[in-house]
Amino acid sequence: MINPVPVDSAGDDPVRVGLVGVGIIAETHLAVLAERGDVELEFAVDPRPVGPVDFRGTTPPHYGDLAQALDTHRPDLVVLATPTETHAELAAQALLRSKAMVLVEKPLVHDLAALAGLRELDGKADVRGRLFTAHHFAFSPEVGWAAELIAANPDWGPVTLVTSAFYDPYVLRGAEAFASYVSSWTDSGVNQLSMLTRFVELTDLTDVRQTDGGASAWCTVGFRSRGEVGTARLLSSWLTGSSSKESSLLFGRSGVEVWIDHTAMTGFAARGSELLATFGNDGRTPRKVAHYRPLYASLLSGRPDPVLGFDAAATITGIHGAVPEVR
Repeated sequence: MINPVPVDSAGDDPVRVGLVGVGIIAETHLAVLAERGDVELEFAVDPRPVGPVDFRGTTPPHYGDLAQALDTHRPDLVVLATPTETHAELAAQALLRSKAMVLVEKPLVHDLAALAGLRELDGKADVRGRLFTAHHFAFSPEVGWAAELIAANPDWGPVTLVTSAFYDPYVLRGAEAFASYVSSWTDSGVNQLSMLTRFVELTDLTDVRQTDGGASAWCTVGFRSRGEVGTARLLSSWLTGSSSKESSLLFGRSGVEVWIDHTAMTGFAARGSELLATFGNDGRTPRKVAHYRPLYASLLSGRPDPVLGFDAAATITGIHGAVPEVR
């Protein structure tokens, strides 16, 4: 088994990063990594006929496949920002052919069989110590605020009901949306589930209904909170003219409700007519940058947040991947 090289952002040597996939989401990764003085982009990979990546005014080596890049370089971190169906194969390559940590864009894999295949690698590579998933919604500012607020108020009791609605205006893209994002549940469900891990312990998928040919989905998920069970109601849809993502957490015993707006990165807590707390932001930071800054800070700290780890990804994938494909 290849032992991983520890990534220590406080050390003198920069963290050498290999980026695989230079599409839209890679732009956010590059923007956040470029802010960090402890990081260097060692190489980029994309099989498509695209130009080299610009990173702080330089153009690191560009390759058409990951194997070729790993034959030449020794990265500390490999970031996979490729289509979901490629994640399992590329992650296995990175784990077996290098000592690097591997950060995979969410969702980790596209089905439960692929998850099982990665789990079987644990005897050959330290999957739990090296493989991480970019569950970026768990790092969004409004989610962090709500999690801290709830932890500071145990007298509110358990969360008993969650309602979350994620809308994206992908209906305007037609067939291109399905080619890129597969379905609203495939794209948004994993974000809703990873967000929920900040508040409750997910247990199982209890109901599912995909409609509009996969452009919309309604799922219910069971969870545990402070020793009691509850239900999360998750709606996702592309049938909208603009993006809107909101979640509400109800504490049935105390009557407290925590409302978070993921699009505006704001929130408030109330009990009846009483306003208990509010959260806002400076309006200057793009939403995804606000997610990925703390995500990378955690990943490169030497003590990655458990929500990034393989066990969390396995739980989320077990629920997310249990939804049947739209036929």
